[in-house]
Amino acid sequence: MLLSYDAEAEFNGADGYEETWATCADAEGLFDDPPPPARGTYELLGCVPEGELSIALARARAEGSAPLGSLALETLDKKGERVGVWLWHLEDVRVLGDRPCARDLSLRDITIEASESEDNGSDYPQCPPLSPGYRLLSAEEAPWGTCKDLAHVRHEQRPEPMETPLRLLGCIPRGALQSALNAGEEDLGHAKVLRLDRHGRTVQSAVEGELTAWIPSARGRGLIDLTLEPWSERPPTAASEVWDLWGEGRPSEPSLWARCSAKGRDFWLSTARVNRVPGEPDDPPGATYHLDGRHITDEPGFFCALGEAVNGPGGYFGWGLDALNDCLRGRWGAEPPLTLVWHDADVARTCLGVTPHTGYRPLTFEELLAFFAEKRVDVRLA
Repeated sequence: MLLSYDAEAEFNGADGYEETWATCADAEGLFDDPPPPARGTYELLGCVPEGELSIALARARAEGSAPLGSLALETLDKKGERVGVWLWHLEDVRVLGDRPCARDLSLRDITIEASESEDNGSDYPQCPPLSPGYRLLSAEEAPWGTCKDLAHVRHEQRPEPMETPLRLLGCIPRGALQSALNAGEEDLGHAKVLRLDRHGRTVQSAVEGELTAWIPSARGRGLIDLTLEPWSERPPTAASEVWDLWGEGRPSEPSLWARCSAKGRDFWLSTARVNRVPGEPDDPPGATYHLDGRHITDEPGFFCALGEAVNGPGGYFGWGLDALNDCLRGRWGAEPPLTLVWHDADVARTCLGVTPHTGYRPLTFEELLAFFAEKRVDVRLA
């Protein structure tokens, strides 16, 4: 990915200070998206199927397999009540078939193929002693039946991905890095790569790792190309579109986030959060804010628009309900009671909570209105 402006590498010295080591105008291998979750085969043992699961099972018997979508497992205690807060999710589920349960011929053992959700809090759901098993639910928590146990049969085998190094091209070395190069040292230490705007101000930290090699750069005399072996996660490819829009620094134009994909809007929220100015006082209680709803077609878009409504272009005011709840406690720009005038609200009413149906179900328009009512936010639809 070609950087349209400088990146900067900083060295964290032994005495704790950070010093600029180099600026570079280009990079290779900076972005990386995680691979899709591996698919596995699972057995839902001792099932009483209901709803869409029952329909998919009948179709699988006729056609050999059938899609189901997302399946959530609710772990039950000995009283048949949910254990904890979180559900355990399987995504892109496909029903492969069924057979009578060996323990109870009135029940069915159902074979499915699925991917584990990245949002799962544990590798495998565990039932407590005397538990009747699991309640099976859709992504919207519609009842799909019950099962007494879950067995993981096998996972898809895939080769380990090759970890490619990050190359920082056309670097201008300085400070301790320049001294190390002049002395011919082989151990160059570790560095943090920062994304800069066109004025040289830091936008966001990109990646950290070990500097392992350098060569003279073909980009000009006195420039070098550095090789960095990352030990932190690299930014996703969606970071590129966001950083381009932050090229002049924090945006002054409203709704630039609307040009981004859903993943780009997600990354926009993290960029806005790290660029907020801490310590600025909240507006007085009772203030009115105008939410531009024209581009709220997904959940990240809602939070991008809300951050902008409260704190201006590039502003942040939460990235999910928990974070929004924290912001509403004060010191993030606004404090209840407040009024939110939601313009073009029909866009969100139509789009929010509809897709995608993955392990994490997006918020619906009605759920947001109920949340605001509970938090003393008067929403006026316009």
